[in-house]
Amino acid sequence: MGKTKTANVYEVKEEKKEASFEVVKSEEKKEKQPKVRSKSYQASKTKIESGKSYTVPNAIKLVKEISYSKFEGSMELHIVVKKAGSSAQVTLPYSGGKQKKIEIATDVTIKKLQDGKIDFDILLATADMMPKLVAFARILGPKGLMPNPKNGTIIKSEKDASKFSGNTLSLKTEKDAPLIHIVVGKVSQKDEELVENIDTVLKALGKDKQVVRVFLKSTMSPSVKLII
Repeated sequence: MGKTKTANVYEVKEEKKEASFEVVKSEEKKEKQPKVRSKSYQASKTKIESGKSYTVPNAIKLVKEISYSKFEGSMELHIVVKKAGSSAQVTLPYSGGKQKKIEIATDVTIKKLQDGKIDFDILLATADMMPKLVAFARILGPKGLMPNPKNGTIIKSEKDASKFSGNTLSLKTEKDAPLIHIVVGKVSQKDEELVENIDTVLKALGKDKQVVRVFLKSTMSPSVKLII
């Protein structure tokens, strides 16, 4: 009787091993499967000349042509810079879509942060407010909202806030990669406005020294490589 029980336990263990092995094999197969693109994406991709880089005006025209969303998509820049941790502050000449809400840090801001509420897109602060904001660095930092001199978000007085507008954006790389993603406008926007917005972003990042590669795409389209 004891032997039968032992044998059954052994069989159960073997079955579990086999089942586990099958799950691992199944996961490996999933990882190896290539990403399936839609027919619309594939059709748009054929209109991009392989290996070619485009001037900004030509890239804008092409992306507008190959964008296949049924809604008004955004125009996105995806920028490779020389090192992670790079950042800059930029004010677009033309609205890139949703207006950014700017807040100057006060005791009211501190109370909101204590309650876990963040209802602003850009936070400015005078030097005397910075010690109070340090306690929230772990919350504000990852979101790119912590005021710092490099971004110009530490101001001398409230009057200095006038140089910021709803078009002011914080450019910041991903945490562990030298990549920056930013919306520079809408697909329906005038070409010349998009050109100026893109040029402004690249100049703010120091395109001759810091920028490695730049790609332009819409919300739903393949990306086009830019000449920089």
